[in-house]
Amino acid sequence: MDTLSKPKILTLCLAKKDEMILLGMKKRGFGEGRWNGFGGKVEEGETIIEAAIREMEEESGLKAEELEEKGIILFHFLDTGKLLEVHIFDVLKYSGEITETEEMSPKWFNIREIPFEKMWADDIYWIPLFLNGDKFNGKFVFENNDKLLDYNLKTI
Repeated sequence: MDTLSKPKILTLCLAKKDEMILLGMKKRGFGEGRWNGFGGKVEEGETIIEAAIREMEEESGLKAEELEEKGIILFHFLDTGKLLEVHIFDVLKYSGEITETEEMSPKWFNIREIPFEKMWADDIYWIPLFLNGDKFNGKFVFENNDKLLDYNLKTI
């Protein structure tokens, strides 16, 4: 079966307050050692929004109460043939306190001090669109999980 015909559906949530953005240091698994938003797989029987809310709470301690989808990005990893379809959400309203979990260590960053050098190579391209309030879609092609080979990104 062609892996490109059926991408894995994932979610990614980012919360903001004032001039700050919440990121999490991934402590294990895919993306370990990188700052990222909060998200993961959509489980069977779950909507994309339900998955986003669940993952946000599991990984950060915050309960997302209002979300807005800002973008969809396809990630193609050439070495594994993996294709990921990531739905990116702005967490407009949330409750609770950030809490470190087994998977993530959350931390607020000033938006002018986002640690792009310790994040996925694509983040520096789409996060500014996200912070500007734009909606977007795109595709990023990686080799060896780390090297960005090509991308196409546009506002919609």
